[in-house]
Amino acid sequence: MAADSALLLGLVEEFVLGQQDRKAVDTATGKLKAGQFTILQLVEALGLHLTSSQPQTRGRGVQLLSNVLQECYGDLTEREVEVLIVFYENRLKDHYVITPHVIQGLKALTKCSVLPPGSAVSILKSLFQDIHVQSLMLAERSCVYNILIQLMESRESELKGLGADFVFGFVQSVDGERDPRNLLLAFHIARKIVHEGYDLGKFTEELFEVTSCYFPIDFSPPANDPHGITQEELVLALRVVLTGTPRFAEFLLPLIIEKLDSDVQSAKLDSLQTLTACASVYEQKDLAQFLPGLWASLRREVFQTASERVESAGLAAVGTLTACLSRSVLNSDSEDSLNVFLELVLKDCQHHLCEPDLKLVWPSAKLLQATSTASYRASHRVAAAVLPSLIEQYNSRTQCAQRRTLLEVLQGFVHPVTSSEEGKYESVLLDFRQSLCSIVFSALSESNADLQITSMRVLTALGQQTDLLSSPQSDVELAVDHLTRLILEEGDPKVSLAVVECAGSLARLHPAAFISKMVPRLKEEIFSGGLRSKAVRQRCVAALAAVSSRPSLVQESTPVLLQVLTSAHTGTGAFSLEEVISVCHSLQKIAEQAQDTEETGGVFHDVIPRLLGLALQAALQGSSGHCSPILEETVLSAMVPIISTTCARLQLAGQTASRAVSLFLDGDVSFLPENAFPAQIQLLKAGDSRSQSQMVCLLMGCVCWLPRTVEVPQMDRLLLELLELSCTCDHPLSYTSAAKCYAGLVNKSPAGEALDSLIDRTLKRISTELDSASSPVRTQAFTLLLWVSKALLLRYHPLSTALTDKLFSLLSDPELGWLAADGFSLLMSDSPDVLNRGSHADVRMMYRQRFFTENSAKLVEGFNAAVQEKKSGYLKALSHIVNNLPRQVQLTELPALLPLLLEALLCPDQGVQVSTLSCLQPVLLDPPSALITQLEVLVGRTLALTTSPTMKVRIASLRCIHALSRFPEHEIMPFRARVLRALAAPLDDHKRVVRSEAAVARNEW
Repeated sequence: MAADSALLLGLVEEFVLGQQDRKAVDTATGKLKAGQFTILQLVEALGLHLTSSQPQTRGRGVQLLSNVLQECYGDLTEREVEVLIVFYENRLKDHYVITPHVIQGLKALTKCSVLPPGSAVSILKSLFQDIHVQSLMLAERSCVYNILIQLMESRESELKGLGADFVFGFVQSVDGERDPRNLLLAFHIARKIVHEGYDLGKFTEELFEVTSCYFPIDFSPPANDPHGITQEELVLALRVVLTGTPRFAEFLLPLIIEKLDSDVQSAKLDSLQTLTACASVYEQKDLAQFLPGLWASLRREVFQTASERVESAGLAAVGTLTACLSRSVLNSDSEDSLNVFLELVLKDCQHHLCEPDLKLVWPSAKLLQATSTASYRASHRVAAAVLPSLIEQYNSRTQCAQRRTLLEVLQGFVHPVTSSEEGKYESVLLDFRQSLCSIVFSALSESNADLQITSMRVLTALGQQTDLLSSPQSDVELAVDHLTRLILEEGDPKVSLAVVECAGSLARLHPAAFISKMVPRLKEEIFSGGLRSKAVRQRCVAALAAVSSRPSLVQESTPVLLQVLTSAHTGTGAFSLEEVISVCHSLQKIAEQAQDTEETGGVFHDVIPRLLGLALQAALQGSSGHCSPILEETVLSAMVPIISTTCARLQLAGQTASRAVSLFLDGDVSFLPENAFPAQIQLLKAGDSRSQSQMVCLLMGCVCWLPRTVEVPQMDRLLLELLELSCTCDHPLSYTSAAKCYAGLVNKSPAGEALDSLIDRTLKRISTELDSASSPVRTQAFTLLLWVSKALLLRYHPLSTALTDKLFSLLSDPELGWLAADGFSLLMSDSPDVLNRGSHADVRMMYRQRFFTENSAKLVEGFNAAVQEKKSGYLKALSHIVNNLPRQVQLTELPALLPLLLEALLCPDQGVQVSTLSCLQPVLLDPPSALITQLEVLVGRTLALTTSPTMKVRIASLRCIHALSRFPEHEIMPFRARVLRALAAPLDDHKRVVRSEAAVARNEW
């Protein structure tokens, strides 16, 4: 025991004398936690130093005690805490040099779970009475705020027992605080006071004043601020305080009105957003006396501002104010503040709606619409006042521009009702239903395109309202008739697009009218025997796709589109190749937008056999000389997304895929319509007609987009046939599609020995062909290698390295070198038709970064070892890889790769040049130091490319020159004259886009 006492005294002596600060604290803490002495024994050991006549000595003693407490406050007993609190409270009256250490000790004690009852109040009273917080240093002020926060969280009931005295003490403590870090803490305390029911008493105004003096926040963090505090954080923290209680209303609302007169946009925006926030908390009585002033300020901001953000914030504030006034329950003797406010709005805005040629019509309309959206009472009042006038104005005006403006304004009053509760708001527009429909149908009959487009937007909004078009049903049918007429007669692309969008929206709500009216009419026009132009038929096809969102419509439209394909195949219809492709795109769109129901799934899984049957008929007839458009590669490629979308997301996919596999492997045509095919069909045999083998792309759509939970039948046999086809067929579409299909299945195969063995056999087969210079199928083997490498790379398979190493070795191949270099673009980019997340492929996160990390060194080594004429292949591969990396990775890896990228700018291949420049340009906007050291080389090589014969290279190089202007001025000033001279040539370029980029770059330089 005597030894422990001597050790303790020694530690105290060393610390007080400043010999062993950290060691003394760590040793004392360890001994205390081990139970070799107590905290009170440490106080006794400090006795002589705590009673010393020298403030610095007393301060060192208290500092040691506080440092130990910060490490072991959880091990104290309630009695020890009680004694220490009394000690520290007395120390607060001591010399000012001791105060920082006392506050640190109190902060540690407030974290104790055994804090005695009443001690929280005692600590706060001592803090508030014995120290002036704002005279402390930053760290000590922060410590005081943290003490308050800790006690508010652990001893809330005790603090509330202080009543308004706690609020007064906090106000005194925070008054004058300027550091943003401490302000965040102070705002946090104020928020808890306001939101958690602390008694403000007679200090409501004082609490508001001590926080509102910072409103609006004007803070710009210093560059490279390590604390990361932003203006937005401070703004939001203060806003929560100011808008936290209606008791602040009488102070806050005049302040907001005052701040809205500011010339600073950020102050206006903050004020408007704060008004919006407080209006959602306040009641009518809090706002009533300030409504005229608030409206005057809001009207001015919307009428006169040049900032869209301020205008939007002003409109949001108007809407929130209206909603707040609408929520209040009226007493018999109280004034209806909502009517007062709406009278102000209508008085200042309504008359501007009668002047559609003047600029104030739009701000006035927006303000009225903002009030109308806020509540039922407001929408009823505004609609009753505004809609009759607008309808009368429209009917009396003759100029299309004026009528369009009025119609657009009307649209704003129809639109808001869609977001409201349906039952309440019917009456708002029902009184004007007939007039609105009459206006819309009249505008649809006009010849002015802008007026037609606007009327269709209004029609869409009307169609979304209950009972506005559906009762009587004739209104819906009349609307469908108008839309059908416009599809058939209106050739303007903008009008056609608007018609399709409007029809698609209405068809979801009223499918029966489209089934009875539009679909038969469009079908008739499509098969009208060439009386209509090709453009009309394409518009009809697009419209059929747009309206087919409901299962009932899908059942009506898909047979029409399939009939077009059949007619094109048999030659009975005069459909061009372009129209056939358009029909395929429309079927794909229907599959994408249709609801995934059993009914829709059944429709589309009947569509797939029809497509396979048509393709097979065309393939068999193609062998005998008949040329069907279905045989065209573009048509087959357009069919693939229909099948893949269906198998990826609609029901019955497994059944359809199973039938497709049996067709391609066994020639089973029993499920195909019009089953009049030969008994022996072998679609996966390379020796047969290419018109048959190219159908493998349709198989790819069936089996490669299935969810991973759906098992593909006869997988081993299918993979074997696909491997053989991809390595022996001489038709590009056939062997490429076979390779994609093979890769898609390998990607989803379960890991294990079977997959590893399959990959080994595949690699051996590929290597056999590639290693033989005389092999006639080297290109086919390379294509298979590329797609299988991608399939394994995406899923992080260990054997992917063997395949990618094979790709790297081909960069020096005289025949396949350039193909291999371009292949790295395919490896690193997303593929639309297979091996993507939409096809349920196994795609791991950050596979590009992983591939780059594992292989960049190999690429550099290969470049250094290659002969000069082969180096360009490595540069092209590097360019493709780096260009597909995320920008942050590019910035990290650029210093090591910069020499190669600069070398790539000298590569004669223009694709390499564009890719490299595209990679460099975003990096140049925030250049690392490695780029600045290479500035002379970079400027020279980039300027040389501004006169390239390829427009894309010229544009990319000019963008890099533009980005170079952002380098430090002292670095780029020596190049200024040289750059300006070199930019003279692109300024006179024969392409306008190049001249534009050159002008922008020259202005920056």
